[in-house]
Amino acid sequence: MLAEERFSRILNIIDSMGSATVQQLMDELDASESTIRRDLVAMDKKGYLTKVHGGAISNNSNIHTQDENFTSRQMVNHDEKEAIAKYAASLIKNHDFVYIDAGTTTELMINYIEAQDAVFVTNSLTNAKKLSEKGYTVYIIGGEFKSTTEAIVGDEAVFALDKYNFTKGFWGANGINVKNGFTTPEIKEAMVKKKSMENSKEKYILADESKFSQISSIKFGEFKDAVIITNKISNENYKKYKNIKEVSE
Repeated sequence: MLAEERFSRILNIIDSMGSATVQQLMDELDASESTIRRDLVAMDKKGYLTKVHGGAISNNSNIHTQDENFTSRQMVNHDEKEAIAKYAASLIKNHDFVYIDAGTTTELMINYIEAQDAVFVTNSLTNAKKLSEKGYTVYIIGGEFKSTTEAIVGDEAVFALDKYNFTKGFWGANGINVKNGFTTPEIKEAMVKKKSMENSKEKYILADESKFSQISSIKFGEFKDAVIITNKISNENYKKYKNIKEVSE
């Protein structure tokens, strides 16, 4: 394997996981310890990653601590979000009891839901209105209203979710990372996501490729906890995970 090919594979692995040990890279690339250590030194000098004792960390793993405004996010990667939303909606079947998280992609999926007699719970006023206008029975949980994401959050919302057991649930995420799981910037919203995921039999994260290898402040689920519905991803290291479903536009 040429050095540049190894560099590319090492970078994909470290970006997807946030960090990796020398041993992990040796196993993934079937390379010797001396080769991996030499590559990490060279890549550190080029600024591709940061070499640390026993391995390396990604230079792309900045921790995001604030949410972007809901309106400003609506048109970002819109075509990809539409494809993801359409596929996600097809997973809802007749008589399902469904949780739909607040978010731009989860909102889009409501346009494509065709199941009969499904019942919905959401923490989004926008989602509740759209579902009701389509004739569905919908329950909105109570709590604190967060204007930036247009979500109901906080302790009251978490408490309200205790009574529910969902057949399926759909969530957005600000960051998806193999090591750090599913993350979001704000703890009150993270706790609502976490509780609703715990109470769902089937779990789906809706996220375009831009959310991969990103990390936000608060973790609400492990990477393996849910099926991730996304557009075609370019990072080859993610393609080996069976819980990632790529959809085309």
